[in-house]
Order: sequence, then C-alpha cells, then structure tokens
Amino acid sequence: MKSALILVDIQNDFSPDGALPVEQAFDIIPVVNKLMGQFDHVVATQDWHPEGHGSFASTHNKEVGSFIDLAGVAQIMWPDHCVQGSAGSDFIDGLNIEAIEHVIYKGTQQNIDSYSGFFDNQRLGKTGLADYLHNLGVTDVYITGLATDYCVKFTALDAVELGFNTWVVTDACRGVNMQPQDCEQALLAMQSAGCRLIVSDALPA
Repeated sequence: MKSALILVDIQNDFSPDGALPVEQAFDIIPVVNKLMGQFDHVVATQDWHPEGHGSFASTHNKEVGSFIDLAGVAQIMWPDHCVQGSAGSDFIDGLNIEAIEHVIYKGTQQNIDSYSGFFDNQRLGKTGLADYLHNLGVTDVYITGLATDYCVKFTALDAVELGFNTWVVTDACRGVNMQPQDCEQALLAMQSAGCRLIVSDALPA
C-alpha cells in the first residue's frame, strides 16, 4: 500500500488577500509542510485558467456569485483568478514546493471549469491525476488545500469514487463559505460518500 498527499490549489489567488480570498488560508501552510514527509508521494493541483475563462463573471458581464449555464453545467460566477502564468496562480509563499513531485493543472479549457483534481465539471475530460497515482501504485490519498467547499470537496468525492482509500485532513483545509454552512455541509457530503475525516495530529509521524 502506497500513500499520496494531495495539495489542492494552494495558490495566491485563494489567499486572504487574493482575487478569490479564502479566510485563514495561510493557516494551513505549516500544517501541510509538516505532513509532506509522512507520505510516499506528494502531488499538487493548480487552477490554471486561460484569460477570459468561462467561470469568470467578467467574461459574461455577470455579478460574482450569480449562476449561468456553462457547457450544460450550472456554473457559479467567480472573480478572475488563477490566470495561467500570473502571480495569482503561483503557490502561496512558504509552501514547501521542493517536496512536490508532480503538479496537475486543471480548469485549462476555456468553456468548462474543473473543481476536481481528477475531472472537469462535466466529467468528460480527465486531468491525468488518477493515472499518475495508479501508475505509482498509490492506494491511499490524503487531501488538503483550498477550498474545502469546492475543489477539495470534488477532488475527495472523485477520489473515493475512483476506488482510492480517501482521507480529508480537515485542519489542512479552509473554505470559501459563500453561504455560512457551506464548509460544514461539504465535510458531511464527503463523509457520507465514504471519505474519512482526520486531523493532522492523528496521523502517524
């Protein structure tokens, strides 16, 4: 049995002063760094949107938080964020990027978003993460990152559906919480789907 730590979208635009801020995002950095040495593999995802991406409110002259139909999927409108090659798309300062062995880019197609690290939101396109982990013989994945109620949630749900033993390290995640209970509901949804919730101190050193 091999394990992998998955770092979901720990990027500048999701920091508290970023374009799509996640409150207390900086708090997970020391937790994630401490975890990195406890796993066989460390893999990260990055939101990697082209300019004018279909999930951006500015692309459609819509208000942030409104919804449109995007490629047959209900899509919430976000501020412009994580544009390919921008400072906002970079990993947050202080994250131990030297320990990351592989990066998966997602949300790269103009007209479909990709919350999950495994698939786009239509589940038609794969990112290559599942094949990468399978080729390494990984059976157990531990998920951390940003944001609990979106990209962490969908990455975890897909991981368990793909047959990985899946844990979500709750103190190494933070959420957007567009609605007050979004993170709590996301954790319940992950748990109901078969993901196991754990705190970092409960992992063997």
